[in-house]
Amino acid sequence: MALPMTTQLLLLLVWVAAVQAALPRTDLNVCMDAKHHKQKPGPEDTLHEQCNPWKENSCCSLTTSQEAHKDISHLYRFNWDHCGRMEAIRKRHFIQDTCLCECSPNLGPWIQQVDQSWSKERILDVPLCKEDCPCRWEDCHPSYTCKTNWHKGWNCTSGFNQCPVEAACRPFDFYFPTPEALCNEIWSHSYKVSNYSRGSGRCIQMWFDLAQGNPNEEVARFYAEAMNRAGLGGACSLLLCLALTLLWLLS
Repeated sequence: MALPMTTQLLLLLVWVAAVQAALPRTDLNVCMDAKHHKQKPGPEDTLHEQCNPWKENSCCSLTTSQEAHKDISHLYRFNWDHCGRMEAIRKRHFIQDTCLCECSPNLGPWIQQVDQSWSKERILDVPLCKEDCPCRWEDCHPSYTCKTNWHKGWNCTSGFNQCPVEAACRPFDFYFPTPEALCNEIWSHSYKVSNYSRGSGRCIQMWFDLAQGNPNEEVARFYAEAMNRAGLGGACSLLLCLALTLLWLLS
């Protein structure tokens, strides 16, 4: 039995909305829709220590930046010392990671919608500069961990993450044999090591000097424009399909 015209039009609108939701965001100067992010980026008088480079235009507050430096903070109750004490020289890399994720307004091209209790959006495959991961891997090499993916799968019955019963604490290079494995896999592919170097305008820098400006603004602009160009053809196809469908419904 044929559906009424109004029902057909409603189904068409639902389909269009679903297609649009699946398209990547290409926003510039935007904050993720997540638990601790500000609704819109803006200046802060100061941010704590390693988060300070983002103070001129930030998605995090001073309080969030302070919590990012604490062990088992209220942000995500994450325990860096799950396999023994992590030295400060190693922990600083993960603090910087947290600062980038919480404070940067330049991650729009890689934001994806998710259905999680603490976040409606996440980042995926953010291209990191190739120099950053080897330094991180070398510094973390002597530390111990029990998992490849730190994003999920922990025993959190105590209120913070602990190793699952079956997971053994081993040196970092057992779970992360290469720098690429560390940066790509540790947060469910939030990041992806690129072939580009710092200053190329093609990769996101976790570390930068505020006095020299934020290099990630140019990077976000480049990828947003590339995604917009790539999506133009898809948008035209969608409009053509919509026009043909409307003609069919009205005929």
